[in-house]
Formats: sequence, structure tokens, C-alpha cells
Amino acid sequence: MSETREPREMESRNNTAREKQWSPPTILPDPIRQPGWAFRWIRTAMMGASDATNVSMRFREGWEPVKLEDHPELEVMPDHNSKFPGCVEIGGQLLCKAPQEVADSRQRHYEGIAAQQMESVDQSYMRENDPRMPMLRPDRTTRVTKGKW
Repeated sequence: MSETREPREMESRNNTAREKQWSPPTILPDPIRQPGWAFRWIRTAMMGASDATNVSMRFREGWEPVKLEDHPELEVMPDHNSKFPGCVEIGGQLLCKAPQEVADSRQRHYEGIAAQQMESVDQSYMRENDPRMPMLRPDRTTRVTKGKW
């Protein structure tokens, strides 16, 4: 008995691949990465009101607006009444970039502030000393579990 088989060239992984799942698009698209640059979305408006203070502060930190001509993959409907024509702005968020060293330095700065705040909380917690209630060092570990709770 001869079995009818498909020719070898008809077999492919595309024929057996799973159907791709649809997912909604992200609100703020990611630009194509460039070596040596960090990207960040900066708020330019909130609830329809301009937030010039926030934008000015971020520019002083070293962030600069990304030009749409440098990232044509982000071509979307521009915000009406944008104060940054020719730049990538979506929903009151302006895409900005800064040298990676500046972004890393900023990150280390804020991590240091957070560590100082946690140390201050720990010292305040340990200061209250009642012999009836022994103080244990706070446990700040996280666990990740899968499945049912």
C-alpha cells in the first residue's frame, strides 16, 4: 500500500507555526535604539494644560527633543497645537534623548537618594526601643511565584 505524502518542499515551519496572537498597540512606541543614547518620554501637558516647568527641568537635565526626521518609524498623527513642531510628540508626551552617560549618572543619583531615604526609615524604626517588643531588621526581600495564590 502506498501512502500519499506531501512533497518535501511543501513542508515548512510556517505551515505548522502557531497563529500569532493579536495584542493592542502600545500608546507610546519605542524608537529604534542608537548606541550611546538613552530615550525617554517627557510630559509636556497634563489634562490639557501645558507643563512647561517639567519640560524646562528635563531639558536642563540634558534631555533634548527627538526630531521626527531622525526616526521616521515613529510617524504618527502629531499633537495639535504642539509647541515642538517637527519632533515626536504623542498625547502630551515628547520623545527626548540624552547621552547614555548622562542618563546613567541621573539614575545613580536617584538610586542614591532612595537608598538614603530607606536608611533613614530604618534608623527611625530601630530608634524606638521597647524591651517588650524586640526589633527585628525589616525584611525587604521579594518573591516571585507562579500559579495560584
